[in-house]
Amino acid sequence: MTSMKDKMLAGELYLADDPEITADRARAALLMERFNTNPATDPQARLAALRELLGEVGEGTWVRPPFYCDYGWQIRIGPRSFVNYQSVFLDVAPITLGADVQVGPNVQLLTPTHPVEPGPRRDKWEAAKPITIGNNVWLGGGAIVLAGVTIGANTVVGAGAVVTRDLPANVVAVGNPARQVRELT
Repeated sequence: MTSMKDKMLAGELYLADDPEITADRARAALLMERFNTNPATDPQARLAALRELLGEVGEGTWVRPPFYCDYGWQIRIGPRSFVNYQSVFLDVAPITLGADVQVGPNVQLLTPTHPVEPGPRRDKWEAAKPITIGNNVWLGGGAIVLAGVTIGANTVVGAGAVVTRDLPANVVAVGNPARQVRELT
């Protein structure tokens, strides 16, 4: 029989109150607490907590606390990237950031999805789709990226934009829903 965690990892509908999944969230909560409360005078301890929490933290990458996620181990951040204050990365599915990515404050990367039909939603079924952010992308403050979205290299997403669909490389996108307003050379 397939476990709820296996269903979650496969992107299928699953129940999040499964004991194995709950234990993973509890582990992440403890590591987030350690990361978010380590004193600024001890950046090495903060980085150690982040490296233990996340699946990958590239060389020269920095995340400013507070930072929030569901599990942590499904998040990979490439080298020389920067994640500003109050970011929320809900990593029910993988979240991958390339190299040299800039993430503004209050950015949300949201992989979870829920059934539209009221019955399964009331019964607490959920699923998720991965988010992939290419190299050298800039996500402006307050941007929200929804489940299943891929953003191409060098793209800029304006502050407050809600990205509901894939964005190609080398564009500027703004608005809700985010739409391409120009190409970058």
